[in-house]
Amino acid sequence: MTEKPIQYARVFGITLIALGVIALVGQFLNLNIGAFLWPFFIIVPGVLLFLFAITAGGDLGEAFSILGGLVVSVGVLLLYQSVTGHWTSWAYAWALVAPTGAGLGRMLYGKLKGRQALVMQGWALVRIGLTITVVGLIFFELVLNISGFGLGFIGWPVLFIGLGLLFLLRGLLRGRS
Repeated sequence: MTEKPIQYARVFGITLIALGVIALVGQFLNLNIGAFLWPFFIIVPGVLLFLFAITAGGDLGEAFSILGGLVVSVGVLLLYQSVTGHWTSWAYAWALVAPTGAGLGRMLYGKLKGRQALVMQGWALVRIGLTITVVGLIFFELVLNISGFGLGFIGWPVLFIGLGLLFLLRGLLRGRS
């Protein structure tokens, strides 16, 4: 009974030491580590929510696994945007939070609990989210050029060529099976 709190205390202690070492190295190298670490104030609670989901089990565990997946995906997306400065990606990257993050949480929970139905439901959500993200990325970055590094005036032709290739490849692959 006392072993779990001791394990949690060890993990928490090691995490604090690692954060302290990273901050100290950042101070010596004159790096603004805080600009990159702040998303972990979102990621870590998301991971804790997911860990709670695993220990809770049942309907409550399923709900918290989805919530944990959502929170972690927000944190990871904010980490990416903080490191790269690519804040305009919110125009389409929201789909990486919901439904993708929710699906990943559901998939992982199902895998850990041995519930294949949850894994399949989660995978379906992940596919939907990734599809929305890719379509949004193509439209916002290549066609509208919201970040300034897209294809600009050649975005539409590249989009049509890419879609045409996609349809041709799908047709060829379906013809083989």
